[in-house]
Amino acid sequence: MTVDATDSPAVLPITRIPASGLPGYAVVVGDPARAGLVAKLLDDATQIGANREYVTYAGTWRGVPLVVSSHGVGGPGAVCLFAELAEAGVHTIIRLGTAGSIARGIGDGDLIVADAAVRDDGVTQQLVPAEFPAFSTPEVVLALAAEARAHNAPHHRGTVWTRAAFLPGVLELPMKPYQQAGVLAIEMELSALLVFAALNGLRAGGALVIDGIAADDLVDEDGKSGYDPHRQVVADGVERAALVTLDAVARLAAADTADA
Repeated sequence: MTVDATDSPAVLPITRIPASGLPGYAVVVGDPARAGLVAKLLDDATQIGANREYVTYAGTWRGVPLVVSSHGVGGPGAVCLFAELAEAGVHTIIRLGTAGSIARGIGDGDLIVADAAVRDDGVTQQLVPAEFPAFSTPEVVLALAAEARAHNAPHHRGTVWTRAAFLPGVLELPMKPYQQAGVLAIEMELSALLVFAALNGLRAGGALVIDGIAADDLVDEDGKSGYDPHRQVVADGVERAALVTLDAVARLAAADTADA
């Protein structure tokens, strides 16, 4: 099953996706090019929306209709995508992204299955009080973890840190307290998804591939960046994580059908 934007009487203003009739399941990524790569894994994939950083495809995986969408960099813009996906019919959203490790024993290409996220995202502070948690839906976490095991994917479960700023500035990054608290990795959008999902009755979770070093090491003493996500170990990890995520969607869909 695919969705053709020409069959919809209207499209939504920010993402230009059909205003209704989308499948219930969505995989979201930051990079539009990555959305295209994941879409190539689907059967009968069709592009159904494109505007700015938002590119959306619809197709099927193991017979399950779903969409794959890109949200760009940062929580505020990502929430725009999540809102329009929900308006168009999506009820389950999994972020397939990348992150920098901040804990020992986590290697490049490893997968993080996020139980929860630190809300330093620059947008949810304007939506809910600071004490409100950013938590993944338990059945999404369990589906991702089960498929990671099934695919023999090196993976870790725990809390990640969603931070709005990519590079450090004048203010010192509070890295050590989060490391001491057991936070595994740092990224830029997941807590925005988790809070949005909680506020809107959606299911959500995150599968994050480690693509580099801790954020406080991104710029050396000479002001040069050591960050390089364009390595084969990362590409292999993303490909593996895409299969894990798509199979997690299929697992969730099967459970939903059994419960119906």
